[in-house]
Amino acid sequence: AATKLASAEKLMYFCTDQLGLEQDFEQKQMPDGKLLVDGFLLCIDVSRGMNRNFDDQLKFVSSLYNQLAKTKKPIVVVLTKCDEGVERYIRDAHTFALSKKNLQVVETSARSNVNIDLAFSTLVQLIDKSRGKTKIIPYFEALKQQSQQIAAAKDKYEWLVSRIVKNHNETWSNVSRKMQSSPEYQDYVYLEGTQKAKKLFLQHVHRLKQEHIERRRKMYLAMLPQAFEALIPDLDEIDHLSCIKVEKLLETKPDFLKWFIVLEETPWDATSHIDNMENERIPFDLMETQPAEELYEAHLEKLRNERKRAEMRRAFKENLETSPFITPGKPWEEARSFIMNEDFYMWLEESIYMDIYSKHQKQIIEKAKEEFQELLLEYSELFYELELDAKPSKEKMGVIQDVLGEEQRFKALQKLQAERDALILKHIHFVYHPTKETCPSCPVCVDSKIEHLISSRFIRPSERNQKNLLSDSNIDRINLVILGKDGLARELANEIRALCTNDDKYVIEGKMYELSLRPIEGNVRLPVNSFQTPTFQPHGCLCLYNSKESLSYVVESIEKSRESTIGRRDNHLVHLPLTLILVNKRGDTSGETLHSLIQQGQQIASKLQCVFLDPASAGIGYGRNINEKQISQVLKGLLDSKRNLNLVSSTSSIKDLADVDLRIVMCLMCGDPFNADDILLPILQSQ
Repeated sequence: AATKLASAEKLMYFCTDQLGLEQDFEQKQMPDGKLLVDGFLLCIDVSRGMNRNFDDQLKFVSSLYNQLAKTKKPIVVVLTKCDEGVERYIRDAHTFALSKKNLQVVETSARSNVNIDLAFSTLVQLIDKSRGKTKIIPYFEALKQQSQQIAAAKDKYEWLVSRIVKNHNETWSNVSRKMQSSPEYQDYVYLEGTQKAKKLFLQHVHRLKQEHIERRRKMYLAMLPQAFEALIPDLDEIDHLSCIKVEKLLETKPDFLKWFIVLEETPWDATSHIDNMENERIPFDLMETQPAEELYEAHLEKLRNERKRAEMRRAFKENLETSPFITPGKPWEEARSFIMNEDFYMWLEESIYMDIYSKHQKQIIEKAKEEFQELLLEYSELFYELELDAKPSKEKMGVIQDVLGEEQRFKALQKLQAERDALILKHIHFVYHPTKETCPSCPVCVDSKIEHLISSRFIRPSERNQKNLLSDSNIDRINLVILGKDGLARELANEIRALCTNDDKYVIEGKMYELSLRPIEGNVRLPVNSFQTPTFQPHGCLCLYNSKESLSYVVESIEKSRESTIGRRDNHLVHLPLTLILVNKRGDTSGETLHSLIQQGQQIASKLQCVFLDPASAGIGYGRNINEKQISQVLKGLLDSKRNLNLVSSTSSIKDLADVDLRIVMCLMCGDPFNADDILLPILQSQ
């Protein structure tokens, strides 16, 4: 209760946490070691203490108050620990304050930071009467205001964190520096402290990480059915396997590593793989999770259902083929009751059965028409007595129908009477006007097939001369494909262009040729990398390599290109002149490697039946100027090959039909299945 204190050369401290750790905090001494006391905060603990009687505490406080009152200094009664306060203790404390000259009472909680500032400011106002009177707020009302203030500050701080922190790999030290000057950060730290601010940051980062992992998991699970479709599409292979055995089976598949990645550490969502955005393959340990097992079961069920639906389609089609009630032209509504059962409705929609039925009807109608046409040919005497160009009378049509009526082939078209009558009229027209156009078997009429074959396979003299003129006019142009991966093709193309004139002309033996280059470095099965286009017909190909990989690429590309033209009339790519060239890697002086590549190149050149040039013979090196003489020799060789190809194509064609006295006698019924090529080509070629 003293009002004058002396503590010379003592350090001030703000809380007991600093005791024993003074060196870690700001060093600040009390002024002159002397301190005058201007007022007192008389604290009463209103919580339920262990082994402590509140009445005894109140007696001690009353005695203490009597000592403080003698100083004539202002006194404020402070009720502490109100967050755990006992209602009776609080009430008794207020009664005590009223009995002592109506002392002002401030209800506080240091742990909740409620009314702490208010307690001091109330005492300051009593000491300095010039200050405005402070309004004392009860604890629970102050707590409510404090909670609202903290909640508002928390919302603003969380907004700030969400705006700044977008990546779950952010660190607190880095982010706290960025937020240091933001009022949202400062207000929340003032109210709740740095540790709580850091805790909210860590919660936000954890949430970002979980969201990121969940996005990756959803992506993997979305890919999993596709992986199952690609690797295990056969139901017989997996129908009775457990998930563990299926995992082992997946690992044996050739394309396993195309879809999955096996991680050294698991689970995948606790490793750095979650941040490997370039690798979208599915972590294999994901297969051990419940969602993956459910997807596998769904895949299995899907295969079983597909098999069952296929069985239903087959069974339904067999029903159609064996049922005596399904006749040509019978509507679905009439046929449904004869062929449908509960199993069919269970597995497939009616529209699918209707589609199958429609296709079946089309087949049996076509077959019935063909058989009816045969019937008309068998009864040809019925049509001899008709007048030329005369439409048969009703009586004559009646006679025809009476004669044919007992035939099953006539009855088969009972529900298609209009089409049956049309076939009779068409047959009558053919009998009196037998031409290709009126032939019932058109367009498989023998006359039509022979004309089409001759017009498409053999060239008339005028057409051949015109083609030769076109070939001759194109002989001054060289279309060159340059094939090589990893920039080899484009590098050589640029060096060759550097030797050309401004308008891409190249001089060979004193003659100017238009040189068109097509460098290719990708998959030749794609249109963008095709050897030929509608505007580019290659005359030769330079194949470049500088490693085993690039040599393999050349071989695969040539084989793919040749395969794409097999069976086509314009299959000249099979005989396209090739030149295989080994180019040096920049800075590569390994003689052993060079010798190995030369041997491999010679073997491939022998296999492809093409010219092989190594660096020593061609003078061509990667990154070095092309020897113009060597390039001219290569182009001259391609030009000679082109001329020889034109000469062979102009002399090897079959002689014109105009020069051949060709007489072929054939006894073939129109519509009979036969291959006109097999019959006519040997005859024409022998001529």
